[in-house]
Amino acid sequence: MSYTIGIDFGTLSARAVIVDVLTGEIVSSASADYAHGVLNRELPDGTPIEPESALQAPGDYIQALVGSVKEAVGLSGLMAEEIIGVGIDATSCTILPVDAAGEPMAFHEEYRSQPQAYIKMWKHHGAAPYAEKLTEAAKEACPDLLARFGGNISAESLFPRMWEMKEKAPRLFAEMDEYMEVADWIVSELTGAKARGKRIRGGCAAGYKAYYRPETGFPPKALFNAARLSRKELLEKLPSPVVPVGNAAGRLTREMAFELGLAEGIPVAVGMVDAHASVPACGITSPGELLMIIGTSTCQMLLSEKDLPVPGICGAVPGGILPGYVGYEAGQTSVGDLFAYFVDNYITEDIHRAAKDYAFASGRIGGRSKAADVHAYLSALAEKKAPGENGLIALDWLNGNRSPLCDYALSGMLVGLTQETRPEDIYRALLESTAYGCRTIVENFIRAGLPVNRILASGGISQKNPFAMQLYADILGVPVEVVPLPVGPAHGSAIFGAVAAGSSGGSYDSAEEAIRAMGCKERIVYRPVADHVTIYDGLYRKYQRLCQIFGEEEKDLMHDLRRKI
Repeated sequence: MSYTIGIDFGTLSARAVIVDVLTGEIVSSASADYAHGVLNRELPDGTPIEPESALQAPGDYIQALVGSVKEAVGLSGLMAEEIIGVGIDATSCTILPVDAAGEPMAFHEEYRSQPQAYIKMWKHHGAAPYAEKLTEAAKEACPDLLARFGGNISAESLFPRMWEMKEKAPRLFAEMDEYMEVADWIVSELTGAKARGKRIRGGCAAGYKAYYRPETGFPPKALFNAARLSRKELLEKLPSPVVPVGNAAGRLTREMAFELGLAEGIPVAVGMVDAHASVPACGITSPGELLMIIGTSTCQMLLSEKDLPVPGICGAVPGGILPGYVGYEAGQTSVGDLFAYFVDNYITEDIHRAAKDYAFASGRIGGRSKAADVHAYLSALAEKKAPGENGLIALDWLNGNRSPLCDYALSGMLVGLTQETRPEDIYRALLESTAYGCRTIVENFIRAGLPVNRILASGGISQKNPFAMQLYADILGVPVEVVPLPVGPAHGSAIFGAVAAGSSGGSYDSAEEAIRAMGCKERIVYRPVADHVTIYDGLYRKYQRLCQIFGEEEKDLMHDLRRKI
């Protein structure tokens, strides 16, 4: 028997799973939190952080890597030699500067109090002004490139974040050797390829977050000239060659093998973006199957043989998800974040008590958090309401709009409040708003000429909240197939770990072979209720009108409010 291990570096923790190469069965799993979590007010030494920032401490990732993998290996009961490959994925663009030896610049004493030296998370929006300038430059200099990335340079992409560092910390920018995606940095730590000239850059993140295309490379000189930037100066900070997904990046070093409890020399796959790694985990190998990964945020992934410009998406990258296909990505920045924000800030003590009683009566006591009890309680109350009964429509833009408006200066909205409005009404409206937002993305793909034949869902919310998934089916108007994977990205990384091992290592030589064997085949299907579909069609049109007013016609109003003017 042979097994591979996949490690997913999420927003708050690292999760490791060990998967049977023949059956795809998860043998064991473990997670470890990042000690400092998300840094959005101050650094570990107390240094204040600017608004719109979302940073992390690099050392937390190594501690979580070791903690999650050692525990998963211990729980599996396997011999180290039975685990034949390793795969890595991480959120993106989650990026950090390193020195010539591959060490994070935040480890240098002189930069411990410099926010720009820390990991910038995917949801860091401090680079938004630089993204706007690059977008304007791209409209003039390279509209074809812009069309492949939704007509907008994202604040969640690499070059705006480099520009932000160059402006705010010029000495750090000059002294760093490379700006690395976290997944690539972890791969370099595992393989010992830390020095300049030995590191590699994974094709997935390079494609979606640095606008790299295999046939043309990084964006052309014309873009940077139009923005009055030196392309040469920026690309000197990206020296590593780009390696396509589905390849081995190197082999596990003796030191890291000892730390993790694995065998020295096993292949380590090229790093992936977390959402993209979920596609193979869910058994998807064909065009037209759209996957929603619903968690803190939502990513919508779609494969196609066509290479088309699609407005408002995050990217279209040949080979970005699976070899042989163009991988399309769209997304929503605030989903689980949105529900958590409401529960954390607007729920009274009497609801917390009622939620505790509900959890006890439902047999839910045992390891659940207070917040989880409140989410379950509010969902149960909201489910008793009929579609439209709450009289509310919300805009799901608390972290801005990623797709299809590509505007991170937009903000949330709740329309229809009265003195009769109850917390469960608002909670239902927030759930509905994320489904409306997802529908706009699905329709956007279809209008652009990309068929969507099936809709699948993965991620924590898809498995924890059946009521939410029924809402999605009713609002989308088609069946939603939930793939019951506890950790989809890590499972997908384990599949790529198997491909890296290859048939010579006791595994598979192609991604398709590995997916057929190891991808999840189970589905929990939520079918739309015809009467609900009719009502939600009408409410969705109202949601679209609000999007048109506040996302296009009067967007300056939201922009001004976001700047607290």
